Amino acid sequence: MYLLGFDIGSSSVKACLVKAESGKIVASDFFPKVEMQIIAQKPGWAEQKPETWWENLKLAHQSVMAQSGVSSEAIKAIGISWQMHGLVLVDKNQKVLRPAIIWCDSRAVPYGEKAFTAIGKEKCLSHLLNSPGNFTAAKLAWVKENEPQIYNQIDKLMLPGDYIGMKLTNDIVTTVEGLSEGMFWDFKENKLSDDVMNYFGFDNSFIPEIKPTFGIQGLVSAEAAKELGLKEGTPVCYRAGDQPNNALSLNVFNPGEIASTAGTSGVVYGVLGQVNYDPLSRVNTFAHVNHTADQTRLGVLLCINGTGILNSWMKHNVATEISYKEMDALASQSPIGSKGISIIPFGNGAERILENKEVGCSMHGINFNIHTQSDILRAAQEGIVFSFQYGMEIMKEMGMDIKLIRAGNANMFFSPIFRQTLANVSGATIELYDTDGAAGAAKGAGIGVGIYKDNKEAFASLERLAVIEPNANEIEDTKKAYEKWRSFVK
Repeated sequence: MYLLGFDIGSSSVKACLVKAESGKIVASDFFPKVEMQIIAQKPGWAEQKPETWWENLKLAHQSVMAQSGVSSEAIKAIGISWQMHGLVLVDKNQKVLRPAIIWCDSRAVPYGEKAFTAIGKEKCLSHLLNSPGNFTAAKLAWVKENEPQIYNQIDKLMLPGDYIGMKLTNDIVTTVEGLSEGMFWDFKENKLSDDVMNYFGFDNSFIPEIKPTFGIQGLVSAEAAKELGLKEGTPVCYRAGDQPNNALSLNVFNPGEIASTAGTSGVVYGVLGQVNYDPLSRVNTFAHVNHTADQTRLGVLLCINGTGILNSWMKHNVATEISYKEMDALASQSPIGSKGISIIPFGNGAERILENKEVGCSMHGINFNIHTQSDILRAAQEGIVFSFQYGMEIMKEMGMDIKLIRAGNANMFFSPIFRQTLANVSGATIELYDTDGAAGAAKGAGIGVGIYKDNKEAFASLERLAVIEPNANEIEDTKKAYEKWRSFVK
């Protein structure tokens, strides 16, 4: 038995085939081999043609099937992950009405801000509508005002993964997780948000039928089976946005567990077991993959723009002649606290955790007589870690007890200094794994179709590469360095 996962990113579309019994990846590939085009007709705009996602999905799927030699009859379930917050619109014939407005498009920010004020800050936050900001609902409001000829043809709105589900099954459905990332879901009322729908004047008929995140959401149609070489009737059994799905891929399901990534920007995604919120709206909250009306499981998401990009800047401007691994070795020659240097890493735009302030990157405490390149390199890594801790303290204020951080073995998590400093300052155990979103989507489908009874069985084969515990001998010095760093964050 095999499970098929698709991950619809903004750079590429990945397909992954997993052997159900062993949980091992049999084949995977992605297309295109260069980054997918993002259409930007005006500054701040970002669109993609959904049809392009489908064409690249077909190429990735064909490659995976050719690599593996697996027959279509052996594929028992399909799962989908996607780039969050996008807007896809179709008419009653399932024809796409305009290019998708994707996650990094900022044109709708004023619409979300006005909704936040009009509905009321307290009500939005307490009902976990976050600040509607630049999410899917606000993007639809932009279409309504600026493209009425398009708006008047809408039959259904979808997230990117819902579109792929439609192409596979001919059925248009969505999930609570998807609606929550679009700011359509009221967690206190456990239903579609009347406040959002009424404020923007959206017709409830635009919302597709709601299906569980895990479970049969549709069956592969005869048309899709012919296009892809799949068996007609194969069930699509799981779908989720990329950050909830990344957490699922790392087997993060329970309150207090954290999934983290640290690439150009950094993400900390933690599971909360109660409806709570940050009164300053410095984080966003969505339904996690295992959230139900009877079991509260919320994904609290904080994004830090100034993460790996600082380390990259250091390589290209401070340590130009050496590799990242050599940078790590050089940084390790400096003691905890970098001999008093603190670097504030927020040089990649406004930061949500700082209430959308753009404070820039700054260096504090440098002494020309004692400090060297190694001290600066270590201070950069410590500054990135400390920004994570600053964000996780917001999560703790919301009631999250952070004990475990799981991450893919990639990017900043390659660095021994980065991961040990993070363990020391947070007090959490860090576990590193080798996994990806498409493989997670495949295993999610295995849960959805009943091949796996639960997440423990689905991810029993997940290979843990390393465990990093807080070092008792370093905790005090690390926390002192963090408090000093924190004093410079305004």
